[in-house]
Amino acid sequence: MKIVESLRIALRALVANKMRAILTMLGIIIGVGAVITLLSVGEGVQTYITKQFESIGTNIFFIMPGSFERELDKPAYLTLKDAAALTDTALAPDILRAVPLIQGSGDITVPGEETSTQVNGVTAGYPEIRDWYPADGTFFTEEENQARTRVAVLGKIVADKLFPDDPSPIGKIVRINGVPFRVVGIMEERGGSSFGSEDDVIIVPLNTAMSRLYPYRSSRGEPSISMMYVQAIGEERMEAAITEASEILRERHRIKPGETDDFSIISQSDLIGTFEQITGVLTVFLGVIAGISLLVGGIGIMNIMLVSVTERTREIGLRKAVGARKRDILWQFLIEAMLLSMIGGFIGIALGTMGATIITLFLKSEGFEAIITLGSITLATLFSAAVGLFFGIYPAQRAASLNPIDALRYE
Repeated sequence: MKIVESLRIALRALVANKMRAILTMLGIIIGVGAVITLLSVGEGVQTYITKQFESIGTNIFFIMPGSFERELDKPAYLTLKDAAALTDTALAPDILRAVPLIQGSGDITVPGEETSTQVNGVTAGYPEIRDWYPADGTFFTEEENQARTRVAVLGKIVADKLFPDDPSPIGKIVRINGVPFRVVGIMEERGGSSFGSEDDVIIVPLNTAMSRLYPYRSSRGEPSISMMYVQAIGEERMEAAITEASEILRERHRIKPGETDDFSIISQSDLIGTFEQITGVLTVFLGVIAGISLLVGGIGIMNIMLVSVTERTREIGLRKAVGARKRDILWQFLIEAMLLSMIGGFIGIALGTMGATIITLFLKSEGFEAIITLGSITLATLFSAAVGLFFGIYPAQRAASLNPIDALRYE
């Protein structure tokens, strides 16, 4: 029997039992749709995270106190003098600038409004190293930082919360933990990031924050900071800049050879690699869960095909009696099983694409886009075909092995 004839008979059998065919394909449809949607979301998450970190700058790395590798025997600190040492061109020719940062939470109040948010104390070089500038007003100067002036630059979310009816609150007074600050600027809207929304923040001069809000000190009594942004002179000099920063801090902190650093240096590539590894594992995990639906759908196909063999026993006997060979019967039922699986797979691909598109529409404002790749479609198509083939073999072999005399006598 020709393949085309087998295909025609399979289609006729499916059309004759439309509802049963649809219910049989449901598991495949759900499984393939879930695989397409989840793989698309996973790919979109990886791209989104990469873009977020690239927005920070490709030649930026971070230095934080403490070690991620092991617990230290003594408290770890970073100080203003550490940051100043990194800008010494004789010691670190590959470092362009280092911006110390102190972080804390603050209760922010104005007459009639209040909120709680993150407060960052930084130096005047912060906008350049972050490539983030005021959309209204100005950023404070290094002179204002040295003079410990009480000025503040608001993130867009904070500005909207505190001054909902004032599009330009420059010159207004806000109180941070009870201390009055004059608003001198509103930062550009940055949107969400992997660490939350960057717009929900207040930025003040570092020296002002240390003296008025967060008087943190190291064990030696020096003003301590939360972290440093360090910028290399170019992306190609990142590794050299990291090495220079590490050597300077080890010497300043009197760390002996073989001892663990009491600071951690994190580059953008480290962060991207870590997040891609996490999202990759999560995507595979979700894909496996979706694949279970395909297996359940495959079992459903096997079950229905066994029922079909029983219902069509006399037909099989008649075909064999008029000359149909064993392989003809085998191909007839195998093609029918694969047809069920493939049609369900194509419908699942359409639904999965639709699901990924809907997710993109809902999260478009956040800059997220589910990415449908040819690889995910190919994987889902091949997997659905394999399911039909695998779960159709046993019913097809059973049909092909029927004795024509017994089949003709079957009631």
